[in-house]
Amino acid sequence: MQSSIADPIQAHRPVLFQETLAALSPSSGGRYVDATLGAGGHAEGILEASSPDGCLLGMDVDPQALEIAATRLEIFGDRVRIVHSSYTFLLEEARASGWDTVDGVVFDLGVSSMQLDTPKRGFSFKTEGPLDMRFDTDNPVNADIIVNSLPEEELADIIWRYGEERDSRRIARAICASRPIHTTQELASVIRKAVKQRTGRIDPSTRTFQAIRIAVNGELQAVDQVLPLTLSILKPGGRLVVISFHSLEDRLVKQFMRREGRDCICPPGRPVCICGHKASLNELTHRPVTATTEEVNRNPRSRSARLRAAEKVALA
Repeated sequence: MQSSIADPIQAHRPVLFQETLAALSPSSGGRYVDATLGAGGHAEGILEASSPDGCLLGMDVDPQALEIAATRLEIFGDRVRIVHSSYTFLLEEARASGWDTVDGVVFDLGVSSMQLDTPKRGFSFKTEGPLDMRFDTDNPVNADIIVNSLPEEELADIIWRYGEERDSRRIARAICASRPIHTTQELASVIRKAVKQRTGRIDPSTRTFQAIRIAVNGELQAVDQVLPLTLSILKPGGRLVVISFHSLEDRLVKQFMRREGRDCICPPGRPVCICGHKASLNELTHRPVTATTEEVNRNPRSRSARLRAAEKVALA
């Protein structure tokens, strides 16, 4: 665990940093939203690239991250506003900043290295900690409640839906038989006993931990809710940049950008368009941008990162 605010600032390496700046294309005078501020690495790059008078709204639900980001970004003075808020309140927070439109919005979804590396946050099966997994420590629901309170069938559905774990029912059965479970290592041990590691595959706990974390934080529902909101706040020519770390999130982002990039979203085979839908986005990344070999070697977490970007178009 880090012992000071300065240490994680120095250690933090934003994933796909240069690729994010290239896709966002920040410029002087622009208004930008980093909707998942984290330790402020991407935000710092955006503010530097939009010097001398570009502004940024930084949002996050994690108090630990906000404290670190505030220290990192204090040199930019009133060019940056940092708020403790979910990105589902994107429109409200932008308007509280006096902004009706913005030039760009960035999302870096999922759990951060800082959160994984802090045992007391309970995100990682590699270290001992309480079953927490909350991004926002004010959230009344944590992993302990889900692991120890849900019926077996509901728990299995979560592990299957959010972890895409084929042994979800066996794992849920083992968890329910082993209750109470209160620490990350206890949970990981139960899962490993229930499911033997497949040759050359990831740790058996990986998908279940992902699923429980997603359920605790309502991650997929939040992504599904916020993406359409970006269309309301982006000005024509404004950029939307999203980094995701697993297929469920990436699928939501890809489907949204593809749908909003078409003039017609009627079901296939309909001879005449009746939906009246008009394209609002120009997809800039027809295939996701991934980390270079150099970045993966420096930061293994970047291996699963997928960046997609789109530009708001003017409606006719």
